[in-house]
Amino acid sequence: MSETLALEAESGQKTHARSLAKGLLAGLIGGLAATAAKTLAEKVFPPRTHGEPEPPSVLAEKIFGTRLEGAQKLAATETIHWGVGAATGAAYGALAEFYPAATAKDGAAFGMALTSLTHGTTLPALGLSAEPEDQTFRERSSEMATHVVYGVVTETVRRVVRKMLG
Repeated sequence: MSETLALEAESGQKTHARSLAKGLLAGLIGGLAATAAKTLAEKVFPPRTHGEPEPPSVLAEKIFGTRLEGAQKLAATETIHWGVGAATGAAYGALAEFYPAATAKDGAAFGMALTSLTHGTTLPALGLSAEPEDQTFRERSSEMATHVVYGVVTETVRRVVRKMLG
């Protein structure tokens, strides 16, 4: 039985043949849309309310080895912010292509896992944000909520784009 037919038999739904390229592209587009949605959600429920620097801004200064100002800082920060959002979405799209359980809860589980991997471990380990126990409840809850938004939007857009790609 072909891989596509086996997947259809398991799920009871018409499916498509797995494609890494299509998964990456659908996820990348989803990640870009989700980055925009997360950015808007953070305007409503900002994670940093006491002047703490944003992790992309801290990373940009570490990369350049100097304090950045004005347009240079904005350009570097936005490039990192959108680049990470796109790359994360692409990786998620590839994962979803071969491990459909990654799309659980319409992407909300992905968003929660992403928060744990970034703000819970990786960013503090790299010195880009405070340790979880030193983050305020507001910061932790905002990051969780806005990453859930990111995950759900990534999955919603990924699913639509993937269907369009066939």
